[in-house]
Amino acid sequence: MEFNEFKSKIYKQFGLNLDGYKEKQLKRRIDSLMQTLQLNDYGLYFQTLVKDAEQLNRFFDKVTINVSEFFRNPEIFAVLEQQVLPALLRKKPRLKIWSAACSNGCEPYSVAIILDELAPTGLHKIDATDIDRKILEVAREGKYDSRLLKNVSPERLGKYFQKEGEQYRLIDRVKRKVAFKYHDLLVDKYDTDYDLIICRNVTIYFTAEMQEKLYVNFYHALGPGGVLFIGATENMLKYREFGYEKISPWFYQKP
Repeated sequence: MEFNEFKSKIYKQFGLNLDGYKEKQLKRRIDSLMQTLQLNDYGLYFQTLVKDAEQLNRFFDKVTINVSEFFRNPEIFAVLEQQVLPALLRKKPRLKIWSAACSNGCEPYSVAIILDELAPTGLHKIDATDIDRKILEVAREGKYDSRLLKNVSPERLGKYFQKEGEQYRLIDRVKRKVAFKYHDLLVDKYDTDYDLIICRNVTIYFTAEMQEKLYVNFYHALGPGGVLFIGATENMLKYREFGYEKISPWFYQKP
């Protein structure tokens, strides 16, 4: 089976659209999974994924890149906390926020913690979406290893987490602030009127054409004055063409 046919079958069988991913990187990750099973045929690997739930979960984990931690790149999150969110809150007491490709939930929960301190009485709406249903269950549970909390201050750790053995569980009051759901950035419709969209270290895995499409889609999903927050590994070179204004490195605003 050719690689393109494999991608087509994956989409038909599991609803995962791989066409927007950079092919060389994608193929390298899939080939490494096949090597662990001593397979060299995409057809045989596809049949394995159909029959073996454990291998399918490994496939989703590898392809969708579930890497996240609380307050990832703390110096950039400081800009969000000290400049971007306060500016948005001065205009609207209740914010609508989307954490796109949220992975294990560390990112939207980090925002929820910041808002709990900046505007604790605000009935903010935080949507968090991902293409991996398994990782969404991890996010909903809100239980994390200490290595994912290295950027959480001792004060916040004591205030917002409860130690359970070797892990830490986020308190329910913060967990309730985030609504997790399945969403495929490449094929599903986007909601609108967001004040803040966070999509970090995700578009680097997509083709240049798909990156531009996503940035345009995010623009239309933002409300007036809304801000797009991208990852430290990303750079939106054509932001003016898409309609954004750059307000800080990694932060782009819709006028």
